[in-house]
Amino acid sequence: MPKAFVYATAKVIWTFLFYGTDNNESRAHVHVGKAGVVDLAKIWLEPEVEISKKGELTDKQLVQVLEITNRFQKELLEQWAVFKAGRKVKSIRVKE
Repeated sequence: MPKAFVYATAKVIWTFLFYGTDNNESRAHVHVGKAGVVDLAKIWLEPEVEISKKGELTDKQLVQVLEITNRFQKELLEQWAVFKAGRKVKSIRVKE
């Protein structure tokens, strides 16, 4: 499960990652969670950023994750392309 993106706030560290089985899917997406979350949210990156699966996140957390995903959509799509090409994904880290 390569970490594509890590976004840290004062209260939470969000981890955006890809699953190995995601390579079989053509539509770009990312799985998002934080410490203690087992069932991650799944967010489509194209054609628009939208929720595919809520996972264990609350509605408030989903709003925050969608805002981050929208803001960094280009970078996440670039990470998706690296992943799909079979190359090593180097995690991008952002601290708020």
